[in-house]
Amino acid sequence: MTKLNIGIAPYEEMKRWTLAVAAGKIKLEPDSPKLWFTSLKAAANVFSEENRHLLKVISDEHPQSIAELEKLTHRRASNLSRTLRKLEQYGVVRLVEGEQTKGRKPLRPEVLVDSVNVSLTLI
Repeated sequence: MTKLNIGIAPYEEMKRWTLAVAAGKIKLEPDSPKLWFTSLKAAANVFSEENRHLLKVISDEHPQSIAELEKLTHRRASNLSRTLRKLEQYGVVRLVEGEQTKGRKPLRPEVLVDSVNVSLTLI
């Protein structure tokens, strides 16, 4: 698996950094943040204890659908779908279409990262 490098900084600082990278003034290093948050609270919402538990269940049990994951976690499918879509937007999970049995194809969640490195601007 891979590590996800995240940065936490005020919006204006993220914007300056992104523009400097685009202009070639800053060279991206392998450990440069790939994902940015404006606060620790915003990052904590994504990487909450509940979401980390969900990722662990997915990694350990390899559910073949959200319905199967619902049974494993005792969370409602609508809640799981919303959470998994958010984690997919952040590049933490991938939802893969499974084999169609009845109706539409089930979505199978896969964990893409196993740890997060945080770069936090203090001043």
